Amino acid sequence: MKERHLGRSGLLVSRLGLGTMTWGQDTSPDEAAAQLIAFVEAGGTLVDTADVYNDGHSERILGHLLRELVDRDDLVVATKAAIRPNGRYDGSRRHLLRALDASLDRMDLDFVDLWQLHVYDPHTPLEETLSALDEAVSSGRARYVGVSNYAGWQVAKAAAWQRAWPGRAPVVSAQLEYSLLSRDIEREVVPAALDAGAGLLPWSPLGRGVLTGKYRTGIPAGSRAAAPHFAEFVQPYLDEECARIVESVVTAAEGLGCSPLAVALAWVRDREGVAAPIVGARTAAQLGAILASEEVTLPHEIRGALDDVSDLSDTTSHP
Repeated sequence: MKERHLGRSGLLVSRLGLGTMTWGQDTSPDEAAAQLIAFVEAGGTLVDTADVYNDGHSERILGHLLRELVDRDDLVVATKAAIRPNGRYDGSRRHLLRALDASLDRMDLDFVDLWQLHVYDPHTPLEETLSALDEAVSSGRARYVGVSNYAGWQVAKAAAWQRAWPGRAPVVSAQLEYSLLSRDIEREVVPAALDAGAGLLPWSPLGRGVLTGKYRTGIPAGSRAAAPHFAEFVQPYLDEECARIVESVVTAAEGLGCSPLAVALAWVRDREGVAAPIVGARTAAQLGAILASEEVTLPHEIRGALDDVSDLSDTTSHP
């Protein structure tokens, strides 16, 4: 797998990242182990988790696998904080640094390579929130820092604050939803990230699974849309407008002799500013299909056609 620099930092990451949101719930520890082995064998390095994923169980599983299966030095470990277990946003210095210490304890690590603010907390002064990033880096508990789910102005403000004084930890990444079904970040977030030198880490690059084409004729048993805890997550992309985009992806895949998944992932992977889409899979078999897309590069004509069919001015904005 090819590598890219994360934004304008010196940190190299594989151009696909492994997401672990389902680990400990829909993905068993054994399946997680099979995924991580397959990912590393394919040349993958970036593994992304968060302190709130399944009440910290995702981090515990990753930590166990780092001890038992793979060399920690072969991976770029990324995690997040700023959401309490009850769902409340908390960007206070107190909560963030306690959360980071808890993450390190669950993974049995001395440091993480990338620590990200999971959400923007409007009730805490941004300078206080960002001071936790500086402390994390200066204390050696994190090597790099980034943000997640920030609006364009929030990315710009955070990045500018961190650049304003020597010694502050620069914002090197911005993780947000981005796919052919969700291009809203192109209006403000992408320009802000490019200006700040922050690499984009798109989550749900397959449109919450819809761009694989699996929902074209209904909701398959065992799919995320059929699961009570994921149905609301997928539902916004099961409308007619999204179906039209999915059909275009399927047509492109038929012409290229590959899967719709590969087309959708290649499209977002090679967008300007993108360092690594974060791909999540429930099983190792699903991850295998994702990893196979690494060899697919979209011809200019197909990329242009997909740009047109999913253009922001022609599609309904989705959450």
